[in-house]
Amino acid sequence: MRTTDFSKAPPQGQATAMFVGATRYRGPLSIVVLSFTWWRMVRDMKRMRGYLWHKVYWEFPFTLGTLAFFEDRDALMRFARTRHHRRLMQWVTDGTRNATGGYIRVYNAEPEGYSNGVWRAEGDGMAHIETFTPLSTESAGPPVKRS
Repeated sequence: MRTTDFSKAPPQGQATAMFVGATRYRGPLSIVVLSFTWWRMVRDMKRMRGYLWHKVYWEFPFTLGTLAFFEDRDALMRFARTRHHRRLMQWVTDGTRNATGGYIRVYNAEPEGYSNGVWRAEGDGMAHIETFTPLSTESAGPPVKRS
């Protein structure tokens, strides 16, 4: 069901700001050195007001990425200014000694979305929507045809 109330959703569903990023490290030694600052940075992030959830992923051979969810963009940007995050980013971007590439993307959630069952604030029912969400070129979405 369409909703603007995500109060029963897990932390990822309650977030309005999402960070996606990854870094390709030079090799195993770089990842070991990274860990000394990284653990402190994560500890600080989890204690910050506005932090909701994060997950780290790995891609062969030396890429580590992060998905992080915050209550709002300001909370995410406050985290970016922390001591350990700044120290880590300076180390990562020191030429190509420690890392050979990376990216960061920040996404903002639309106020409306969808929820069903136990995550639905209006009730616990599972239900289909009657119409698809309109595309940017449409004033209304077409009906959902149930088979």
